[in-house]
Amino acid sequence: MLEADARDRIIVAIDCDRTRALELADALSGHAAWLKVGMTLFYAEGPQIVREFNERGFKVFLDLKFHDIPHQVRGAARSAALAGADLLSVHGLGSGAMLAACREGADQAAEIRGNRPKLVAITVLTSMSQDSLTEIGVDAPVADEAARLATLAQGNGIDGIVCSPMEAQAMRELLGP
Repeated sequence: MLEADARDRIIVAIDCDRTRALELADALSGHAAWLKVGMTLFYAEGPQIVREFNERGFKVFLDLKFHDIPHQVRGAARSAALAGADLLSVHGLGSGAMLAACREGADQAAEIRGNRPKLVAITVLTSMSQDSLTEIGVDAPVADEAARLATLAQGNGIDGIVCSPMEAQAMRELLGP
């Protein structure tokens, strides 16, 4: 078994069906404190899978990468937090208003549940190349776009970012520890 602080630094992605997900959760008990639930598992099982992981003692990173109009993102963040998510992802590309709305939804849930989930913004998906950015109308280099989105997220109440390992050092210098 790992030390508590080491367990807290490991997030295990659970990207399978419910039966296998619960088997993995049981096997990981005592070895990892966090489980990541992505779109496939969440859309198949809904908020109940988050609750089941919570009941087994896990913190949950609900990685749904919210990206919609601010009103919808506010409601989604609130609902996800009330379901028991401890960490939520949102796309940085969605606008400052959308990012602020995500924070507002998480804050609203905190008034009910007593604590607020942490929020991380996705900068540029690691699957995107310079050509991919150009295709969607972004002419900036990948690193510059990631930095712009990270700064936007930080300025709108988002706790952290998700970026490529290639950008991690530059992000730390830009945003601080």
